Amino acid sequence: MKSLKLIFLLLITITYENSYASEKDKSFQEQSMLSVIYVQTSTEFAANNIQTFNNASKALDMALKDKTWTAALEQKDNFVSKDPAIIIDVDETVLDNSSFQSRTILSGLSYPNGWAKWVNESMATAVEGVYEFLHYANENDVKIFYVTNRLESFREPTIRNLKSLGLPFDDNLNSLIMREDENVRDKTKRRKNIAENYRIVLLLGDQLTDFISTKEAYVFHSDRKKLANKYSDMWGSKWFMITNPTYGRWELSIYDEMPKSEGEAIQKRKETLKP
Repeated sequence: MKSLKLIFLLLITITYENSYASEKDKSFQEQSMLSVIYVQTSTEFAANNIQTFNNASKALDMALKDKTWTAALEQKDNFVSKDPAIIIDVDETVLDNSSFQSRTILSGLSYPNGWAKWVNESMATAVEGVYEFLHYANENDVKIFYVTNRLESFREPTIRNLKSLGLPFDDNLNSLIMREDENVRDKTKRRKNIAENYRIVLLLGDQLTDFISTKEAYVFHSDRKKLANKYSDMWGSKWFMITNPTYGRWELSIYDEMPKSEGEAIQKRKETLKP
């Protein structure tokens, strides 16, 4: 049996080669239709995001009073006197890209088809509740680091999008930390670099890898779910997860063998269901 990490890499390669994309048969992309509609129309989804960011603001108050408080596993020693900072993911945590997801459904073409065009438009809206939270952090002199797996080539349109939404952005600080290597998605090193100069008080994201290493997160779904309990003391206190039902490693973790076709992928999805 192939290692899960290898399967992830192969799946990414397959997606990039468009073997799961078809303008003639859009049925595979249409499987995500309800999840995208949920993101775009559900009051419950919006309320959950607002709830998450409201609770993050309360946690921030506690973190600022407690100099021994750190949220980053990468932060080890000598951080008490460092200035406080938060690390927040961008896509589906700050920026809502559900309009791009809608395009993939209507066109039948999967990511990365159309992604560069979408990013360069700088038209993503803000996730509910994030505007108020980030301004609250900024008003309390907390440094904000946007740590994203968008490629470095998307720096200008990403900054333009963030600023167009009125979100706080420090031009004098490397506030936007992007992915330089197309094949490296792990954020551990980037969090560690920030921890060298700042006390990281909160982490916010929509994927496990916004909090832990890819090495730990890249496991099969049965083991992956156990990580929620492993870090139960962090969720809602120092780590804040935004729900993303449209895409993510949660889907890739169900494949114990690499699907060779859309049909195989769909069959595996069905087998994963628990009636």
